[in-house]
Amino acid sequence: MALNVWWLVTVIMVVIHSASAAVIESTWEVEYKFWWPDCKEGIVMAINGQFPGPTIDAVAGDTVIIHVTNKLSTEGVVIHWHGIRQRGTPWADGAAGVTQCPINPGETFTYNFTVDKAGTHFYHGHYGMQRSAGLYGLLIVKSPKERLVYDGEFNLLLSDWWHQSIHSQELALSSRPMRWIGEPQSLLINGRGQFNCSQAAYFSKGGEKDVCKFKDNDECAPHALRVEPNKVYRLRIASTTALASLNLAVQGHKLVVVEADGNYVAPFTVKDIDIYSGETYSVLLKTHSNQSKKYWISVGVRGRKPNTSQALTLLNYVNATESRPSHPPPVTPRWDDTERSKSFTKKIFATKGYPPPPKKSDDQLFLLNTQNLLDDYTKWSINNVSLSVPVTPYIGSIKYGLKSAYDLKSPAKTFVIDNYDIMKPPPNPNTTKGSGIYSFPYGIVVDVILQNANVLKGKISEIHPWHLHGHDFWVLGYGEGRFRPGIDEKTYNLRNPPLRNTVALFPYGWTALRFVTDNPGVWFFHCHIEPHLHMGMGVVLAEGLDQISQMEIPDEALGCGLTRKWLMNRGRP
Repeated sequence: MALNVWWLVTVIMVVIHSASAAVIESTWEVEYKFWWPDCKEGIVMAINGQFPGPTIDAVAGDTVIIHVTNKLSTEGVVIHWHGIRQRGTPWADGAAGVTQCPINPGETFTYNFTVDKAGTHFYHGHYGMQRSAGLYGLLIVKSPKERLVYDGEFNLLLSDWWHQSIHSQELALSSRPMRWIGEPQSLLINGRGQFNCSQAAYFSKGGEKDVCKFKDNDECAPHALRVEPNKVYRLRIASTTALASLNLAVQGHKLVVVEADGNYVAPFTVKDIDIYSGETYSVLLKTHSNQSKKYWISVGVRGRKPNTSQALTLLNYVNATESRPSHPPPVTPRWDDTERSKSFTKKIFATKGYPPPPKKSDDQLFLLNTQNLLDDYTKWSINNVSLSVPVTPYIGSIKYGLKSAYDLKSPAKTFVIDNYDIMKPPPNPNTTKGSGIYSFPYGIVVDVILQNANVLKGKISEIHPWHLHGHDFWVLGYGEGRFRPGIDEKTYNLRNPPLRNTVALFPYGWTALRFVTDNPGVWFFHCHIEPHLHMGMGVVLAEGLDQISQMEIPDEALGCGLTRKWLMNRGRP
């Protein structure tokens, strides 16, 4: 596969806004709908009666204005624009309790922001566990000066699906003792999967009787990707899973990875890709010459024992005469082959033209990820603090100087681990909860070391995909075991580390990243696994506090908690 046909190695990272930038405006109504995502009826969160939500197609520099009306009868809602940095508009980030209040039932809130950089992005609910209910969709930002050369493109939005409602899941996770929600019943490709049948059942013992038989307009029927021979296609892939790490393969075809989290990467060729919750990729696929076949596109579970069947759809050559592929789908790699996952991740480097990270940092956060108990409730903690987001949004508390809305004392920037054995359950399982934030001055360089450890019981350490709002960061490196200050820093890649907004923390290991506090605001940094965040696995970063106090933040974003009282009393003596 000749990469130079498809790729010009020099890229322009920052897109200059032009006078021709467009305004993309839409009105959305969010409500519950009965749906058949996996051929079994369930309840989804739909936007304008659509699941998944509508795809937003924009060009870098465009302004996006979305009027969101909450048609839910008993709960609030917000929309987070995953991968959009929200420069100058941190209140539009869509993180409940951090950048805005939830939109109340019957009310409308307007998100107004600029998509300043091309890339494959998505949006999703960020209140409670509404992402698990299907509140998500794609946000594709094209470049006015695209450096990739291809003939067509397809979007693949990957997700997992439970038959248990999110309210039941939230209650189970918050019970004493915790009731684990189990693995998802199905995996979905663009909102479509199959639970009680298989497209490929004729290769199994079940035979034809278990093959899916779809009716016209079935909401669970897969969408095939129709391609022509001897062409190059861009597959834009995003994972909005609530729990599952995934692997995607296209039968009989190689994939050239060219984009990760909205940033171009040095192209490399693979047979399949691992993708964690919150990550996005673009891969280039070259079709064969003069083919008239159908091929499987398979998505399977990685990182957890897979009690969930593969999701399947088809790569369908336009002149295909066969009714179905002649061979079984690709087999997903072993779920616990972590070395294979690391091997893929460590192949990702920035392409030429991207700036390297600053050589040194000004500050450092060391974040130990542990599973703990709080009054016999199971929690996830960072430096022994389980995050509890307050009712009053942090950004409003900082703007109006409200001192009692959250813990003013910052959590510890490090956790003394000289005697902490990350390979064993914690000797003291108890934790505390808190709502404190890490505050940084504007314009400094910060290193974050994420350290993984064993869970409460057994010999287990899980994969955690960590997502930072409002920023891209350089991934400096990964390591095994406990991080060694003064030693492991010498292994950092300071030449061509990739820019990402989501990064994997592997079992019993550490991940190091670096970012610049150049975007005044308050930003969530958390595990993107929905149950883990629900159970406290996150921190909040604030930067440029003096600039936040001068921002024009819409009152509608802050109409709850102590900010509501402040706004009601504005101008009164």
